[in-house]
Amino acid sequence: METEPLPSDVSGALIALRDVKYLNLESYRRSGKSVRTPIWFAASPGDFANPIMEKLYVYSIADSGKAKRIRRCGRIRIAACDVRGKVTAPWTSAFAEMATAEEFEPGMRLLDRKYLPWKQILNLSAMLFRRRKRIVLVIRLVSITSSR
Repeated sequence: METEPLPSDVSGALIALRDVKYLNLESYRRSGKSVRTPIWFAASPGDFANPIMEKLYVYSIADSGKAKRIRRCGRIRIAACDVRGKVTAPWTSAFAEMATAEEFEPGMRLLDRKYLPWKQILNLSAMLFRRRKRIVLVIRLVSITSSR
């Protein structure tokens, strides 16, 4: 079975994220007001070669504001940014949801590898002072082109 290529707006966004270290995630409150948060993210290496399966993984605390907003409404926007959240690339529409049990460990491993040694320090802290549940969010890019 042949898969259709992603529209150029999505595949272009994937290519732009290839060497990016931080992502600005824009999620929405109940009122509709947007909240922007600079985050770490990781994608599996094979996904950029075959962007039809593209997934980005994000680490968070289960009771964080972004996790609550995403549980309520998974519609988000993402853009490459610097460590302070200053956007450095165009925004892309996406959908986020909590990772399944099967996606949690691979997502955490990818994040551990990309953010070595800082993520390992967070892991140690979580082990020593386990007070808050950790989660992985899965982000899938959405095409903004209309289908006919």
